[in-house]
Amino acid sequence: MKLFELAHHYNNRVALFDDEQEISYADLLEASERVAAYLLQGDKDLKEEIVAFAAPAGIDYVAFQWGIWRAGGIAMPLNVHATIPEIEHCIETGGVQRLFAHESCAEKLQALCAQHKVEMTLAGSVPAASADHFPELQASRRAMMIFTSGTTNKPKGVVTTHGNITAQVETLLNAWEWQSDDSIPLFLPLHHVHGIINVLTCGLWAGAKIETYAEGFKLPRVMDAVAQHRYSVFMAVPTIYVKLIAALTELDEQQRARVCQGFSAMRLMISGSAALPARIHDQWRALTQQVLLERYGMTEIGMALSNPMHGERRPGSVGIPLPGVDIRLAEENGNVLAADLEDTPGEIQVKSDTVFLEYWNKPDATAESFVDGWFRTGDMAVLENGYYRIMGRLSVDIIKSGAYKLSALEIENTLLAHPAINECAVVGVDDDTWGEVVAVAVALESGHSLDLDELKQWAGEQMSNYKIPRRLHIVESLPRNAMGKITKADVKTLFA
Repeated sequence: MKLFELAHHYNNRVALFDDEQEISYADLLEASERVAAYLLQGDKDLKEEIVAFAAPAGIDYVAFQWGIWRAGGIAMPLNVHATIPEIEHCIETGGVQRLFAHESCAEKLQALCAQHKVEMTLAGSVPAASADHFPELQASRRAMMIFTSGTTNKPKGVVTTHGNITAQVETLLNAWEWQSDDSIPLFLPLHHVHGIINVLTCGLWAGAKIETYAEGFKLPRVMDAVAQHRYSVFMAVPTIYVKLIAALTELDEQQRARVCQGFSAMRLMISGSAALPARIHDQWRALTQQVLLERYGMTEIGMALSNPMHGERRPGSVGIPLPGVDIRLAEENGNVLAADLEDTPGEIQVKSDTVFLEYWNKPDATAESFVDGWFRTGDMAVLENGYYRIMGRLSVDIIKSGAYKLSALEIENTLLAHPAINECAVVGVDDDTWGEVVAVAVALESGHSLDLDELKQWAGEQMSNYKIPRRLHIVESLPRNAMGKITKADVKTLFA
């Protein structure tokens, strides 16, 4: 795999660092070789055995991942914050027999591993060893299994090959102009492509330095590092930018200036994994002079669309296809829209070397997800002035009211600009006349009040009349799932 060849080339350069230590590329190769040798036990190839691992960001995570790959296995990164039933689903789906764990995860996983007869090995228990031979990692070999978010059913195991990973990384190295002297923080979860591919693997592929946050995103530590101009690239989800904006506005003028200057000096700042409200985009630019780059991707395809490095970065848009990625839109009846047809919603379909191989042990689901070699994402989008805008999931975020297909995401982003609204969730509620009507549940800012007539009047000034919320439910907090995401199915029951 090219990643390991590059690591040998980078050798003693710093790969990972935190407040306590620096880890070189040579260190990563040595640590992963120990893991690979331990797995092989004298054999020549794991022959795509699925091996799970649980570790926070740091040398152990990379050693486990690289070691499994180098031994010829399929790496299954686990969510260290997931519930036991969620982890159990992953282990059962993959038929896992061996699992590596960081010491901080051991107690949580011990009983589960014993119950399922999974051999658990702690990071500190891997003996010093080397292997005389590693299998050849051809592009077609299975490399990794990551689980979907499970928005419509139990999470599915998404299997990507070494070729898929290479394509996903190299398209981002090209589009976002990764450099060997880049430095980036890693506080994103390492069981999703955002953290695994966009930050960790791209960074190590490029020879960059990655500051690891084993404890996840910590606001004071991040702002202190930014004030020291420690990073050149920054990737985060919208929630993190919201937290940073709130924290920056609370600092005194001198402290705020130091942190904002650190952000301003970065060559690239990216927001992804969820839609970024336009007001957050504007607030961030006003504070830091940085225009956030938004992009679109998913577990099955890596990244597919991105605003450009150079040129207009349009708020509310995810830009244009990345290098090596073909995109088309298709109507619900299967009719493929003309490539240059604008203002007509359609499902995003993708064809690229970046697209995954299969859903593990789900041949029917895999087959149903493709049409004529194009992967059906299940996401609706519209082309506007050359850029794509995401409207939401076909099954969740598209409200069919009268003759219109309305984007719940678009309405939510507009409503979030209302000074009284802290959070909101828009859903379609069954209606005899319209088919569905727009309903919104809101959690209010402290000290504010809001009624339906007021919201309708305000919304009418912001959106077309057919998008005015017809029902309102005010709650203290919105229903969430185990991952902390708002559950629209539960929100919908508020209007039943």
